[in-house]
Amino acid sequence: MCSDETKADKTFTKTKKAGAENVKIQQLFKLMVESGGSDLHLTVGTPPGLRVNGEIVRVKIPALTAVDTKRLIYQILTEEQKNELEKNLELDFSFGIKGLARFRSNVFYSKGGVAAVFRQIPSIIPDFKALRLPNVLLEMTDVSNGLILVTGPTGSGKSTTLAALIDRLNENESGHIITLEDPVEFVHPHKSCIVNQREIGTDSLNFKSAMKSLLRQDPDIVLVGEMRDVETIEAALTIAETGHLVFGTLHTNSCVQTINRIINVFPADHQDQVRTLLSFVLQGVISQQLLPKSFEPGRCLGMEVLVPTPAIRNLIREDKIHQVYSQMQIGQDKTGMMTMNQTIKKHVDAGLIDTDTAMSYSTNPEELAKQLGVKGR
Repeated sequence: MCSDETKADKTFTKTKKAGAENVKIQQLFKLMVESGGSDLHLTVGTPPGLRVNGEIVRVKIPALTAVDTKRLIYQILTEEQKNELEKNLELDFSFGIKGLARFRSNVFYSKGGVAAVFRQIPSIIPDFKALRLPNVLLEMTDVSNGLILVTGPTGSGKSTTLAALIDRLNENESGHIITLEDPVEFVHPHKSCIVNQREIGTDSLNFKSAMKSLLRQDPDIVLVGEMRDVETIEAALTIAETGHLVFGTLHTNSCVQTINRIINVFPADHQDQVRTLLSFVLQGVISQQLLPKSFEPGRCLGMEVLVPTPAIRNLIREDKIHQVYSQMQIGQDKTGMMTMNQTIKKHVDAGLIDTDTAMSYSTNPEELAKQLGVKGR
C-alpha cells in the first residue's frame, strides 16, 4: 500500500483541525493528481479515499458526513445534472479542470447519502511506444475493416490502450473516426482524420440509437465504448461486416471468454450464424489486466493477444472454441500471439512481481504453476 501521506497532511493540515466542512473538491482533485492516484472516492462515514497503485489510501481529514459529500459533489454539478441525479439516483458524466486533468465520474446514492467515484483521465493521449505495447497490436489494426476487441475488468487500462491505437490511426490514416462513449474520456484532436466523439446521454440518447444512425455518418473507424447488450453487439458485427474497422470493449477476462460472450449473448437459434459472421470479421482480441508490482510502487500490464489465424477462424465456425487457447500457443514467433500466463511469467522472471501475486492474477493458475515450477493451488 502506498504510504505517501505527507502530501495529504501538508495539504489538509488546517482543514484537519477545522473539520471536513472546509474542504473543497478542487483540493481533492489536485491531491489525487499530485499523488499519482487513479480514482477519488467520496462516501459518508469515512475520509476521502485515493486509489494509488491499485490500493485505497485515506486522506488525513475527518470522516465525511452526508452534508459534506453532497456539498463536495454538488460543487461540480450543473442544475441539469443535479436534477438528473435526484430523478434517476445515479449519474455518469465527464469534465475537465483547466491546467489539471479530465475526470470520468459516477455519482450515486449509498445508504441515503450522495457518494461518488472520480477517475482521472490523462489530458495527454498516451503514446503507443511509451506504453510498451506489443507491435502485434499495430499489425492487427493495419486493416481496413473488421472487429477488434479490447477486454478486461474495470480499471485494467482498456481505455488507455484503445486511445493509443486510435491515436496512431488518427495520425496515419485519412478517414472519419466516430467514437461512442459513456462518457467521453480521452479527447482526440483532428489530425489526418476527422474525429467525432459522441457522449451517450449528451450527444445521443443511448448506444442503440447511436449505432442505428452510425452508417449514415460515413465512418471509416468506429469505437464502441462498451458492448453491453445483444443490440449493440449485433450492430458492431454488422458495421464490421460492411467494410468498417470497429473497436469495442467487453468486461471479460480472457480471449476465449470474450469469444464465448459474444456468441452466447444471442439466442441459441442465432448462434451458428453469429459464429460464422464472427469468424470472418474478427481481427483480434486483446485481454488485459494491471498487476501490482511486488517490490516497488506501481503496476505492470498483463496482456493476452489473440490473432485469428485461419485455424482459429475455423474453430470458431465449428463451435470448437475450447481448442482456441491451445491454438494460440502455436507458432507465436510468427503470429505475435501471447497468453496471459506467458506475460505474467515474464514479469516474474524480470523481478516485477512475486509468485503469489502471479498466481492470484492468473486466469489459469494450474498451468502457470507448471511454468513457474511451483506447487499449484
